[in-house]
Amino acid sequence: MTAQTDLLYSETEDDLRSAVRALLADRAGHQALLDRIETDDPYVPGLWKSLAGDIGAAGLLVPEKLGGQGASHREAAVVLEELGRAVTPLPYLTSAVVATETLLGLAGEGGGPAVDLLAELASGRTVAVLAVPLSTAPDAEPFPPGAPAAEPSPSAVTGAGPLPASTVAGVADAVAADVLLVPRADGLYAVPAGEAAVEPQVPLDLTRPLARVTPAPGSGTRLADGEAARAAVRRGLLTGAGLLASEQLGLAERCLEETVRYTRERHQFNRPVGSFQALKHRMAQLWLDVVGARAAARAAADALATGAPDAPLTVAVAQAYCSKVAVRAAEECVQLHGGIGMTWEHPAHLALKRAKSDQIALGSAGRHQDAIAALMDLPAPA
Repeated sequence: MTAQTDLLYSETEDDLRSAVRALLADRAGHQALLDRIETDDPYVPGLWKSLAGDIGAAGLLVPEKLGGQGASHREAAVVLEELGRAVTPLPYLTSAVVATETLLGLAGEGGGPAVDLLAELASGRTVAVLAVPLSTAPDAEPFPPGAPAAEPSPSAVTGAGPLPASTVAGVADAVAADVLLVPRADGLYAVPAGEAAVEPQVPLDLTRPLARVTPAPGSGTRLADGEAARAAVRRGLLTGAGLLASEQLGLAERCLEETVRYTRERHQFNRPVGSFQALKHRMAQLWLDVVGARAAARAAADALATGAPDAPLTVAVAQAYCSKVAVRAAEECVQLHGGIGMTWEHPAHLALKRAKSDQIALGSAGRHQDAIAALMDLPAPA
């Protein structure tokens, strides 16, 4: 963390939060989600258009000259906090963050297919998903074996066409995608969803659908090859991991608020159960954990927004910490709600499943702890 790190929310960010929270409360309350999660389509109809297009959230990371809002990762983090609070099934993290940031890594100063696709994503008219498993960490190798580490020769680029991509399982929000960003051995390709087989899988978190994706051989348009493709994908995954911490923060905050509210209302022995000393201590400790998670998540968002040199370290710290806090907050929410918290009708299980899914998304806590050790040159225990 640098001395210039700003953990506070600006007035603009607070206004954006209010708009997003009002929209989700009106269109995607917990009952609406509970009514849809066991259907083939958990996404609330029209909600993506309202959030991405009408509010403009899809283009927050995209510069104005490329058709976006010209905001930053700090504003995108606020949107993710609210989506985490409501456990909303929307492809925001996958499309407006990971895929968008990947394309920004290829946009450069000129035009080209990456720039054209960015404008579509920023408008909210198109959803794009990076076709890698949801568990892929920022320092992982998502390209198939044989991918060149440097720019291929001209003969390789203009040869017999793109190399085929193998089936990839566990791709989040692929069922909602219009375009798939597919890493192949010879580069990164934009493949229309209609040119790929997308087979839904059964996820733990029913609000973030997973699918098995198999692009058709020879399909798609090459966006980049060699190291440019690798660097762009690493950029997208790092940003996704950093802003995922904000989703985890929002989820943890909501779980704590709901737990405190319920324990004030629920009475035993003619007293609110929240007045019992043991429960006070548990909720006080959870509050401290959430405050720490807020600092870590905001630091990651600010580091990404400012292009700080230590952004990979700050992101790894945020993920290693926030993923655990979100799970603990959700577990406490279920347990301290008592019997009602264990039922399918109560939304606490939505939060717990999202928290557990997020815990291994874009790298597990252990993977990020290993990254911290490597970045800080900390030797492993003998």
